Amino acid sequence: MYLPRHFRMDSLEAQHALMAHYPFATLVTVSSGDIEANPLPLLLNPYQGEHGVLEGHIARANPLWKTPAAQAMAMFHGPDSYITPSSYPAKRTHGRVVLTWHYLSVQAHGTLRFIEGPDWLKAHVARLTDRFEQGQATPWSIGDAPQAYIDGLCQAIVGIELSIERLIGKHKAAQHKDEAAQQAVCSALKQQGMSDSEAGWLSGAPFTRHG
Repeated sequence: MYLPRHFRMDSLEAQHALMAHYPFATLVTVSSGDIEANPLPLLLNPYQGEHGVLEGHIARANPLWKTPAAQAMAMFHGPDSYITPSSYPAKRTHGRVVLTWHYLSVQAHGTLRFIEGPDWLKAHVARLTDRFEQGQATPWSIGDAPQAYIDGLCQAIVGIELSIERLIGKHKAAQHKDEAAQQAVCSALKQQGMSDSEAGWLSGAPFTRHG
């Protein structure tokens, strides 16, 4: 993707933090000239391999797992927002401002493999459940459902692992503008109902949160 120097997110810690905090990704593959894009949650294991490993699953009915595609890209998106020119103090002084869009994004490139082992699939579903049931008043676990039911569901899915070989991060905000502009953008976003942390990131503050 197009990546100006002042919008680069080169920190592996920041890249991993965004992927962990915003795990719903788009998995892009190319096979026989056809481009496939599958939206799905991907869990990051940051301790495996040089850049980490992503794991998820797709329906067994999805033909993706039967294709010879080995290379893939997972696209993660953090918070984003339209930024009106009215947010900037410069609008009231010289008027040389235009509309834009602020966002955070990470692309994970690597080798994809498919997994059919029932033990791996059940462990994966358990990890997925533990991750997304966090914060629930009464967290659900796969142990709450009949064993035969979980086993049947696992037979209907295929696991995927993406061994990350390259990461590209982009943090397009107001890093290249002065502090007054950054504070103005942050205030405008919070007035629109955005959280303090997301408004801060979209005004240029470093992304540091871990999911």
